[in-house]
Amino acid sequence: MTMSEARAATVPTTIIESTAGWVPLNLPALWEYHELLYFLILRDLQVRYKQTVIGVGWAVVQPLCTMVIFSIFFGKLGRLPSDGLPYPVFTYCALLPWQLFANAMTMSGNSLVTHQNLITKVYFPRLVIPVAAVLAGLVDFAIAFVILIALMAWYGLAPTTAVWTLPGFVVLAVVASLGIGLWLSALNVKYRDVRHVIPFLTQVWLFVTPIAYASSMVPARWRALYGLNPMVGVVEGFRWALLGQGQWPPGLIASSTLVALLLLISGLYYFRRTESAFADII
Repeated sequence: MTMSEARAATVPTTIIESTAGWVPLNLPALWEYHELLYFLILRDLQVRYKQTVIGVGWAVVQPLCTMVIFSIFFGKLGRLPSDGLPYPVFTYCALLPWQLFANAMTMSGNSLVTHQNLITKVYFPRLVIPVAAVLAGLVDFAIAFVILIALMAWYGLAPTTAVWTLPGFVVLAVVASLGIGLWLSALNVKYRDVRHVIPFLTQVWLFVTPIAYASSMVPARWRALYGLNPMVGVVEGFRWALLGQGQWPPGLIASSTLVALLLLISGLYYFRRTESAFADII
């Protein structure tokens, strides 16, 4: 045996094969790349507010303006019921989780295409990109939440004793947005029509969620089907926990939670299944 042959025999060999069947999620890899996750969150925030006049104030402008428009057209002119609550507070309380969900879904759905240069240059778990896009939205949510506290104080409303459940509804909104965002981001790599579908999907979803109106307006026979919208449970939970509107809605929240978890789990598996082809297709 020659020296070169002996050296080759001692070098470890790595064989890379495509995975058949179910693909492992490999979620611990997210923690291994937590510094990259932090960097992408910070970068998303910097890009969003860089060279803007009011900076992070834009996180407040969007839900606040929407609340004013809804209050004028649906509250004053349309006279939609708000279950005994001041209509501005009734609407803004629902807009907060909705904006978190809609912005996170949009940003995560477009995240892979936005970071295509990074994907084609270096390896890292691609799951980091849509997760960072979703988590960055929590900063906007926290800023806009301050306005809700001010509105409640203006109208003399105090949070209920169930306010401790509020983080659970925030998590539910994040889970739902991430689940849909994973589906959209993976599909967006292959079908660029998805970027046109996302704004339309967001607009339709807005009106099938009880933001400008109370869910009590939905006929009882449609409640089970209506609860399949994961944002119904989130919005109703927010109003119940903060404003004490209605009773604890276990049916709506249970069905919304189940749908959100199914979206997340299926989105994770589909994302991991198609992840290996992202760099080639994008």
